Amino acid sequence: MTAIQAVYVRGHEERSDPKPHIVYRIEIQAHVRSWQMWRRYSEFVELHTELTKSTGSSPPAPLPPKNSLAILRGPFRDSSSMTEERRAGLETYLRAIISAKDDKWRECYAFRDFLGVPVGRLGTMAEGSTSSKQFSSSSWLDEHLELQAKIRDIRADINKRDALSDRGDVSASHTANVQAKKKLAETLSRVRTLKQGLQELGMAAMAQGELQRRTDMVARLQDDCEKLGKMVTITRQASRPTAAPSSQGFTNVAIAPESDRAALLSLSKPVTRVFGAKKPQETEVTRPLDDQGLVQLQNTQMEQQDGQLATLTHILQRQRHLGEAIGAELAVHNELLDELNNDVERVGGKLSSAKKQLNRLG
Repeated sequence: MTAIQAVYVRGHEERSDPKPHIVYRIEIQAHVRSWQMWRRYSEFVELHTELTKSTGSSPPAPLPPKNSLAILRGPFRDSSSMTEERRAGLETYLRAIISAKDDKWRECYAFRDFLGVPVGRLGTMAEGSTSSKQFSSSSWLDEHLELQAKIRDIRADINKRDALSDRGDVSASHTANVQAKKKLAETLSRVRTLKQGLQELGMAAMAQGELQRRTDMVARLQDDCEKLGKMVTITRQASRPTAAPSSQGFTNVAIAPESDRAALLSLSKPVTRVFGAKKPQETEVTRPLDDQGLVQLQNTQMEQQDGQLATLTHILQRQRHLGEAIGAELAVHNELLDELNNDVERVGGKLSSAKKQLNRLG
């Protein structure tokens, strides 16, 4: 959570839809990011009225007066000096609220919504309070986007933990797992707040279709968190069976217990050529061999099998790497699709807001 560092009103635009008017570009700078909003002078007036009504006192600076000659001269006929004077007055108005010792005006929901501050962005406003009423329609989508990024970070920490565990770095693997658990706990808390915020937005007359769509989005986040919760609790065994070094490159071959080896090799019985209940059939290869020759033949065949197994292991490892590469590529595509989906949702929210303004003006 970061506090707003500075607010500027830089520039303006003349727009003709739905009717000629001027909008001012507001630039907001925080600790880690910055963004901009476009607001009309009439929206500043509405903000001033709402702040006065909510706090019971006027903001620390007055709004610049509306030019009374504009009605006589027609739209956009104000001189550039008049427009610049109003821009400077609006900037002074916002800066006075940001820098005021009394934070009741900047803690007001109307002010945060006016500046488009997502939930948790304004540290002094969100500190000690997780009220879902801090969400607006657009800030809710921004928070959802951040939670998706958090989930990707947690998944990356889990993959890092597994990779470190495979290399035998138990301490670093444990550290990565602890980090994943901390991030998951924070994400779960924010998902609950996001769900509560959606309920508040639903009570604020959000369209039923949009409400259902966002409910599904929260459900997917909860499902992802549940899966990650299982993954962080199932850590790989640090004490794996000791691997027996081999010229064929085997590193994860477990050594069987002595009792199993004794039973398998029948060490308690005299060593003979017959290992089974029935005498094995002689072949053209084994018939001319004595006991020593049979042992040597068996060793040769075992070495060949070890070589074939090593080749198979190499093939499986290559398949694993290909699978991981495909999985990473799919994850990238999923992220791109998520970003596209969020952009579509954000544009949809802006269109809905514009439609409401058109209806109000109509």
